[in-house]
Amino acid sequence: MSTPVYPMTRATGCPFDPPPQLRELQEQAPLVKVDIFGKPAWLVTRYADQRALLADPRLSADVTTPGYPSPTGQPPRKDGVGIGFILMDDPEHARLRRMVTAPFMIKRIEAMRPGVQKIVDGLIDDLLAGPKPVDLVEAFALPVPSLVICQLLGVPYADHDFFQQNSKTLIRMTASPEERAAAHGNLASYLDNLVGEKLENPGDDLLSGLTERVRSGEITRQDAAGIGVLLLIAGHETTANMIALGTLALLEHPEQLAVLRETDDPKVVASAVEELLRYLNITHNGRRRAVLEDVELHGQVIKAGEGVIFPNDIANRDASVFDDPDTLDVHRDARRHVAFGFGVHQCLGQPLARLELQVVYSTLYRRIPTLRRAVELDEIPFKHDGAVYGVYSLPVTW
Repeated sequence: MSTPVYPMTRATGCPFDPPPQLRELQEQAPLVKVDIFGKPAWLVTRYADQRALLADPRLSADVTTPGYPSPTGQPPRKDGVGIGFILMDDPEHARLRRMVTAPFMIKRIEAMRPGVQKIVDGLIDDLLAGPKPVDLVEAFALPVPSLVICQLLGVPYADHDFFQQNSKTLIRMTASPEERAAAHGNLASYLDNLVGEKLENPGDDLLSGLTERVRSGEITRQDAAGIGVLLLIAGHETTANMIALGTLALLEHPEQLAVLRETDDPKVVASAVEELLRYLNITHNGRRRAVLEDVELHGQVIKAGEGVIFPNDIANRDASVFDDPDTLDVHRDARRHVAFGFGVHQCLGQPLARLELQVVYSTLYRRIPTLRRAVELDEIPFKHDGAVYGVYSLPVTW
């Protein structure tokens, strides 16, 4: 088998499936070297192997570690621009993560359900009162998580155009290093100013909680702003894409959509959310690690200083774990998926993402039961150039 190049193009026949080359590698060569921006890195495609290595302390998530396979092909800036705690190792990763763990505890997030429901219902009211067709991304999928994360962080929603545009640049794979640095600088400056305001007039929000840590000397003001940038980007980009792409997937599978439209059972909705997370898995550029000590897998040795890529989309389609994995089945028990990662770097915000998706998927199709695409599937622009997969727009009508 010739050395494959990563990332690999997705199948044109089904925009929800991983690249067919990944399936071939999973079955025939679960550990193989690939070419990424002219440099070699190991590709790990099986579910069990990914979970084992993502929890292995011999692998580093620190982007400054030699051998780290950068998703953009560019080395990290020496001044640390763009490096959040998710791209650090313990103990620094754990120290900074602990600063924001409490607001994302399940009990705290569950208390937000009525507020999220109010946001979703209000946006659907606007949809029903407005013109048709409408772009579901701009009118609904993006505003829902943006409004929620703004309320949680204490960020003015009036500034959403500013932070959405800059975050889009940061996650666009084709953005130049200069464009990415400028976008991050814009967001860092914005959050730094906001932290400064909350140091003077704290409120009841996450950023205000971080300013208490700044005043006590536990973290710097720059740390607080950096955490704010990370949460602001992660808090709306990923969920927005899941809302839109999940809706499109359900529209293409009307029998699955009917289950959500007709149920009032929270357990059925929760199960459907897990299956959609497994089936779609919108982070398609793979989690990345650098090897600190030699690791043996499948009779081969991944040496210290080499990079490893974990394409979680194909891990969630591993037939040894999920029966008939390429079928969307909202009744499936999909809770073992790795859409949120695994190990100490598992997604901090997953309780919030689950809550938002549960509210959206249990409300949108019930209130607009005749929702449908307003254009042909091949006219929908998919985000093949982004670190987060989804659609740029989704024209719908009813």
